[in-house]
Amino acid sequence: MPQYEFDNRNFSFRKVTLSVWTVVRRVVRWVVGSMTLAVVYYLVLSLFVRTDTERQLAQENRMYARLYPKMQEQMALVGDVVEDLRIRDDAIYNQVFHTKAPSVNPGRSLEMLPDTVSERNVVALVEQKADRLTQTASRVESDFLALSALLAARKGNMPPMSLPIEGLTYAQFGASVGLKISPYYKVAVQHSGLDLIAGQGEAVLATAAGTVSEVTHSGKGLGNVVTIDHGGGCTTRYAHLADILVSKGQKVSRGRKIASVGISGNSFAPHLHYEVLQDGVPQDPVNYFFASLSPGDYADVVYMSVSTEQSLD
Repeated sequence: MPQYEFDNRNFSFRKVTLSVWTVVRRVVRWVVGSMTLAVVYYLVLSLFVRTDTERQLAQENRMYARLYPKMQEQMALVGDVVEDLRIRDDAIYNQVFHTKAPSVNPGRSLEMLPDTVSERNVVALVEQKADRLTQTASRVESDFLALSALLAARKGNMPPMSLPIEGLTYAQFGASVGLKISPYYKVAVQHSGLDLIAGQGEAVLATAAGTVSEVTHSGKGLGNVVTIDHGGGCTTRYAHLADILVSKGQKVSRGRKIASVGISGNSFAPHLHYEVLQDGVPQDPVNYFFASLSPGDYADVVYMSVSTEQSLD
């Protein structure tokens, strides 16, 4: 719409004409003012007004901030368990086979072929690799011969590496060897075996071939107990039994049913108290189960036995 102004000298109205720069300045002021107002609105909405999604995200962030320290502690614990597993596995392998445990990836000791090889060096490179493979094959063959000789010297006797109860899940593994809280005295006492939670009457199996060296019937302590001598100073003990199906001096094979799970003696609930002794010294029975479980199940079993702080006897 055109604008007019009054001319005092001529006493008349005249049309106002705007210069280009005047129009540009007005447009710039309008744009700057609009942008400033939009920024102000945005700041007000972002700082003082929150949507439902923002409130939910803020609540989740606070929850994660509380959980993060606990997750760090759990990750550190898992790392310690994995490292402890590696050390124990190496020790068990050395104890059983009297040799160093093999590498996880034996092939990594061999250098990989380069991407490109000059023609004049390819023969020398192939000869070098062939020599290394021959040496590796010879070393593996000698290791197998040494293992065969050791197994033959043992006359077929193997360590107790099978489970004393079939079908166990990791949730059925309780406290293992070490200081554990007694359910009766509520104080930490030395626990010399592994508690395996099972229903009363379930079959208890010999974990290796051997000779029954002792059978005890008692209403106190470990209750009804069967002890099997596996030779080489290794014995296993099965306690809190119900029915006992073997007698002293009897030879048993691995997997033979020797008794059933009970609640005899000082037992807080039906379970099997299982011990492994080497030259009379209690060992952690979990360390002998690596051959009967998958790596994942074995890791879960170790975690459960270490984490359980209270025994059942």
